[in-house]
Amino acid sequence: MKKRARDLGINFFGDPGKNNAITDVEGVEVGYSTIIKGEPDNFKGRGSNFARTGVTAILPRGKQKSVVYAGRHDLNGNGELTGTHWMDDSGFIHGPIMITNTNSVGIVRDTVTKWMVENDYYQHLVFMGEEIDECGYFYPVVGETWDGLLNDINGFHVKEEHVYEALNNAKAGPVAEGNVGGGTGMVCHQFKGGTGTASRVLPKEFGGYTVGALVQANHGIRMWFEVNGIPMGQEIEGADPVCNTFAPKPGTGSIIVVLATDAPVNPTQLSKMCKRVPIGIGKLGSGYENGSGDIFVAFSTANENAYTNNVSTAEVLGDYMMDAIYRAVADSVEEAILNALCAAETMEGANHNKFYAMPHDEVVRILKKYRGE
Repeated sequence: MKKRARDLGINFFGDPGKNNAITDVEGVEVGYSTIIKGEPDNFKGRGSNFARTGVTAILPRGKQKSVVYAGRHDLNGNGELTGTHWMDDSGFIHGPIMITNTNSVGIVRDTVTKWMVENDYYQHLVFMGEEIDECGYFYPVVGETWDGLLNDINGFHVKEEHVYEALNNAKAGPVAEGNVGGGTGMVCHQFKGGTGTASRVLPKEFGGYTVGALVQANHGIRMWFEVNGIPMGQEIEGADPVCNTFAPKPGTGSIIVVLATDAPVNPTQLSKMCKRVPIGIGKLGSGYENGSGDIFVAFSTANENAYTNNVSTAEVLGDYMMDAIYRAVADSVEEAILNALCAAETMEGANHNKFYAMPHDEVVRILKKYRGE
C-alpha cells in the first residue's frame, strides 16, 4: 500500500474524513484512465507509440445527472479550464469535471458531451405543468496541465475510449494517487508529481461539514519546496531530475485544484473558497511562478434542487460560518499536494527524461533533524 504524507510524520491541522479524499463528500466519485505505452528506448519523436498521460473524472453526484452550485478562481491564468463563462454567469456546473494534459482538452470536452447526451443529462424541468427537456447543450468543465517532459504530448494519445473509461470507472471510496489519470506524466517541485487528494471534517460548532480537494500537481520549484516550514527541497540529497531535451525553466507547469463540499454555500462563497487555495499551495513554497497555470474550481453537493426555472429555495450558509471552511480548503490542498508527491513513483519518459519520486527516507530524516529527534 502506498504511503501518504501522514505516514512519513508530516504534521497537518484539522481532522480528515474516512478516506482523507474528495470522495469523503458524499456522492462524489472519481475515475481514471491511465495511459502508459512504450519504452524510452523506442521513443522516436512525435507520434511514436509512446505515452505517459491520462484522464481524470470527478463526478459531483456520481453518474446521475446533476447540476451543482460552483465557483472558481485563477491565481495565474497560464492554463485552461473550459466552461468558465457559463459558470461565472450562472453559478452552476452541469455534469462531470475532467482533467487531462494540455493538448487533449478538446477531445475530452467533446467526448464528455457525448457521454452526457448518452446518459440523459438533459435537465427535466416543469413548464406550465408539463415536464420538458432542455435543448441539450452543455458546457463541460475540462482542466489541464502540461506533461510534455515525460509524455509524447504532441502525439495526441488520449482518445474517446479513455474519456469513457475514466467516466464509467468513477467510484466513491478510496482514491488512487500519484501516477494515475491526468496526473500520470506530471512533475511537482521537480520531483515526480501527479494526482493527490485530501479532506477535512469541520468541528460540530461549524456545522460538521466536509471539504475535499483533488489536485493535479505539475508545479513548483525544488529550491523553494517547504514542508512544515522546513526547506525540504534544499535539504533533500539526490533525486535530481534528468532532462535530455530543452525544458522550460523550473516552475513552468500548472496545478488544477477541484474542491468539493456538502456545505450549503452559494457560488460567491465557492469562489471565495477557491481564493483560499493559494494559501495551501504557498505553504509548500509555490504560487509565485509566472509560467504556471494555477486554476481552481469548487462545487457544493447541497441544494440538489437549486437549479430550476421557477423559484429556488436554496439554503445558504451565513458568511459568519465560512472561516472554518476556508481553513479546511487551505489545509486539504496542502495535504493533497503532499499526498501526490508521496504516492508518485519515479518515471522515465520521452528522450530518457527522468523524474524521481520524492525520497521518503530523506523526508523522514530531515523532519527528525529539524525536530531534534
